[in-house]
Amino acid sequence: MSTNPPQLRPDLARARVSETLREGQPSVGMVSLGCPKALVDSERILTRLRAEGYGISPEYAGADAVIVNTCGFLDSAKAESLEAIGEAIQENGKVIVTGCLGAEPEYITGAHPKVLAVTGPHQYEQVLDAVHQAVPPAPDPFIDLMPSSGVRLTPRHYSYLKISEGCNHKCKFCIIPDMRGKLASRPAHAVVREAEKLVDSGVKELLVISQDTSAYGVDIKHAEVRGHRAHITDLARDLGQLGAWVRLHYVYPYPHVRKLIPLMAEGLILPYLDIPFQHAHTDTLRRMARPAAASKTLDEIAAWRQDCPDITLRSTFIVGYPGETEEEFQTLLDWMDEAQLDRVGCFQYENVDGARSNDLPDHVPAEVKQERWERFMEKAQAISEAKLAQKVGTTMEVIVDEIDEDGVATCRTKADAPEIDGCLFIDEGTKYLSVGDIVSVTVDEAGEYDLWGQLNGH
Repeated sequence: MSTNPPQLRPDLARARVSETLREGQPSVGMVSLGCPKALVDSERILTRLRAEGYGISPEYAGADAVIVNTCGFLDSAKAESLEAIGEAIQENGKVIVTGCLGAEPEYITGAHPKVLAVTGPHQYEQVLDAVHQAVPPAPDPFIDLMPSSGVRLTPRHYSYLKISEGCNHKCKFCIIPDMRGKLASRPAHAVVREAEKLVDSGVKELLVISQDTSAYGVDIKHAEVRGHRAHITDLARDLGQLGAWVRLHYVYPYPHVRKLIPLMAEGLILPYLDIPFQHAHTDTLRRMARPAAASKTLDEIAAWRQDCPDITLRSTFIVGYPGETEEEFQTLLDWMDEAQLDRVGCFQYENVDGARSNDLPDHVPAEVKQERWERFMEKAQAISEAKLAQKVGTTMEVIVDEIDEDGVATCRTKADAPEIDGCLFIDEGTKYLSVGDIVSVTVDEAGEYDLWGQLNGH
């Protein structure tokens, strides 16, 4: 599928802050791997460093030290993280490692004994201590003024907004709770204040993220502080007042999610739900240690669409989970036919060191996993293509992500999150467009995952 340009991918983000270093100013480079939650951590670390007088270097070679924020969710992600660490050591030499893979320091130091320090996820103070030791700060209070919006690794017009850390679920294939701990929600007033600053700095789209967005506030008993209650419905309503697009990610289909749908119908938040269903067969879901009520989920989906016909539903699934039979997989395909999800991702099951699913019997052979993945994606692609074809001739708002040298604008509709979903392309009339503009287009062509359109009023 076509995706947003590589430089917009959050999982390939390097610090690219335009600034001229003053004489004697220490500088730090950074590469951020993995999910948007890790990206938020990286932004927070860089913001603190910038406030202390460090410059942010876009290149390893020109920096006094490099921070690598790692991902450790899958073995393939671990390998990518080790490769990034090795590259940073080769190009720079002074490397500090943080992030999810940092929860396994021996794994990192065993492969790269030259790293200066290893810290776990969201251990901001430890990262700063390591930087201070490697590169002592040399602040100039008359020059090093922290920009109010902080340092961001995403393009200026959208930003991830992390509302909690950790997760209370115990899915057998996942080790996130082991790495990031149990659910720990941020106070609602702090989230809203951060969102206000982002919007004031020019952000047009807020992407709300956490490991379990719909559980937000449960751990702090939905406390209300300074007029803001820590409940996802209340928080969505508060964020919806700020004038930016608000997009919700990683929402578990709890019953109270239905209270979000009227906010989407009213236009307060985007009519978009990213829900990790993972599978549809009851037995498979039980082996995953996940809620096993796929039929009720279909009823919920129908109710959501009745209340908000424009809603876009995105999800991810795992095929080839240990013990998955052909019958169970066929149930998933049949469920997809009924659910008609708009945006779908699929992964072949992969053992993760420390996950309980590793010990399950009847692991599925690699060739069967591949074959099922191909069948699943063929189904998902056909659904996507049919749904997008229905949009031809309609008018919609899009946000501009990039304009290339030929004047082709890469945009996203309200149904498209950055990187993971499709795009809408405008091939002509873009002379007066700028990145971050929200404009009206009429769709005139559709593909399997992407749309093409014409600007209205041009």
